[in-house]
Formats: sequence, C-alpha cells, structure tokens
Amino acid sequence: MTGPGDRAWMEMAYGLAEKARGRTSPNPLVGAVVVRDGAVVGSGFHEEAGKPHAEIIALGRAGARARGATLYLTLEPCVHWGRTPPCVDTVLAAGLDRVVISAVDPNPLVDGRGVRRLEEAGLRVSVGLLAERNAALNEATIKYIGRKVPFVTLKAALTLDGKIACRTGDSRWISSAGTRDYVHLLRGEQDALMVGAGTLVADDPRLTVRHAGWAGKKVVRAVLDSRLRFPLTARMLSTLRGGCILVFAGREAPPAKARDLGRRGVEVVFPPGKAASWTLDLVLAELGRREIAALLVEGGSRLFTSFIESGLADKAVLTLSPRLVGGVAAPGLLGGEGADRIAASLPLRKVRSFTVGADIILEGYF
Repeated sequence: MTGPGDRAWMEMAYGLAEKARGRTSPNPLVGAVVVRDGAVVGSGFHEEAGKPHAEIIALGRAGARARGATLYLTLEPCVHWGRTPPCVDTVLAAGLDRVVISAVDPNPLVDGRGVRRLEEAGLRVSVGLLAERNAALNEATIKYIGRKVPFVTLKAALTLDGKIACRTGDSRWISSAGTRDYVHLLRGEQDALMVGAGTLVADDPRLTVRHAGWAGKKVVRAVLDSRLRFPLTARMLSTLRGGCILVFAGREAPPAKARDLGRRGVEVVFPPGKAASWTLDLVLAELGRREIAALLVEGGSRLFTSFIESGLADKAVLTLSPRLVGGVAAPGLLGGEGADRIAASLPLRKVRSFTVGADIILEGYF
C-alpha cells in the first residue's frame, strides 16, 4: 500500500530520471530517492550505460542514514550482472524499512525477481505507483528489450496542406527557427537518425545534434541507399565527430563507390545472407544488434510511407507551419494508394499538441 506522501517522493524520483534523457541507452532511465523521517537523505539517477544505477548512487549518498528509511525507485532493482553488479544486494544491505517501486523491469533477466528478493528478505515492498510514467519515459527501452529492435519515431515538417516540400523539392525552411531548435532537442534523445537516399541528395543534411543542451552528443546517422547515390561531397562526411555514418546498400551498389565511402569513414553494410536488398525489418534488426533503441526517421516521403504501410512506425512527431504550398506534384507525408474511405484511414492515438511560435507540434502514436 502507498500513502499520500509517497506520490510526491516518486514524482521527485521521476524528475531525477528525466535528467539523463538521451544518455542511458540501451539502459532505462531510472531515478531514486531515499527518505527518512520526512526528509530526503539520498538521491540519484542512472547517468549513462556502464555507470552506477540510481539506487546505488542514492544509497551511497544516504550512507548510514538509509537504515530504517524508505527507498523510492522508478524501476525495480536488477538481480543480474551486466556492466555493473546486481543492485538488489546493495538495497538489501542498506537496512531499509520499506521500498516503493514504480514499475517492474521488463528485462527477462529481472522481470519481478528484484521485487521477490526484497519481499523474501522481509522488506515492506509496494509496486505500481505511477507505473504509467515509466511506460512513457522508457518506451524506447521497453520495445528494445522485448524485441531487440529500435522504437521508431517519424519526424516531418509539414505545411498546412500537408506538403513536406515544394514540387521542385525545396523544403528549406518549412518550419520556424524555434521549431528547428526543438527538433534538435528531439534529436538529442535518439540513438540514431535516418533518411533515405532521396532526402540525402536533395537536402544535403548534416544530421547532427546542434543544441547547447546536447554538447558532445553523438548519434548514428543511418542512410538507406541501395544504389549508393551518396555524394562524395555531402556535408555529412565532414561531421564524423557527431557520430558514425551507416549506409545500407543493396547488392547492386557499385563496389568502387563503397570503397570510396569507406575511405572517408563511412560504414557501408550489405544485406545479410543471400538477400539482394534491405527490407525495413532487416534494417531495424541490424540497428538493434548495434544496441540502437531509439530511431528518429526524418524523410523523405517514400521512407515515411514504407514505415507506415509496413506497420513498423511507433510514433509521429509532426511540425505544422502556417503556410500553403499547393501543387499536385509537391510531396506529402504519406504517399501510396491511400485510404478509399475515411473509416479506413489511419488514426493517431494518445495525441498531444503544443505551439512553438506560430508552428504547431503534434505528437501521436500509430
């Protein structure tokens, strides 16, 4: 059972967990607070993979004051060796009176075992307070742990008539400077950014994280480019300090071009086995093998359409700018044949929206 004061302490633990957004992958975001006699005696959060977990930091700061205290933890303590030792042993040795856990760890190596260890040791344990917060905060990690593929977010800048570019291909800039700044914040939360070859050639993006809040953040840049159209003059080639460049090429790609890109620091990967080309599910499996849990897809229309029609997209972040482009030939977010009835259209769930200047940012789930 939990009491009225427990919620506030758990909210504090989640506030701490949020501080490490974009830093812990493929590990989850976790926060911990140790409370004794109504006062915080220790707190912490998991900063990045390989560093101590939240409860270890919080209990270390509490020291002897943890004896008889309550630990508020957003995710149950681990029971296995990974990059760090099992946390449950440290929790048990702290002399706590009570542990309030928000959510069970979906990792099959844990999955309730941490809770059971605490209960078997005689600790009072409560589970489930604000569990919905953990489901949202760690949506990418939860999918990755369960399926070993990244959580896929589609990001597109749209005009009010649904265009992502003019008929000439020009798209700079549909959204405002403030919205583009927000997008760089969003990029910083990802492990990888993806574009198709058409977008690479037309827009020549750097695909880096350029925001003061993400100094030094590196992301993998993934390009789907079956024929290796990747220009050797592309701006992305000058940004290898911002993260590796991974190009998914088909078997028909010219070997000489692959070697040229390799000499410039690009990793060109070919389909596994005897496959002639990459399918999106194979691409996601390869990214998962590389421990990429969060993927942001930034275009273009064919790539957006492929992810949506194949049911491989999890979320959409759409920025709507108050301008009209028009033109039948101007590309939109979603191509293909389209729905023949409104009842057959694809709705977004759990939609939220907010404004940045005159632009509208809309987020929803497929």
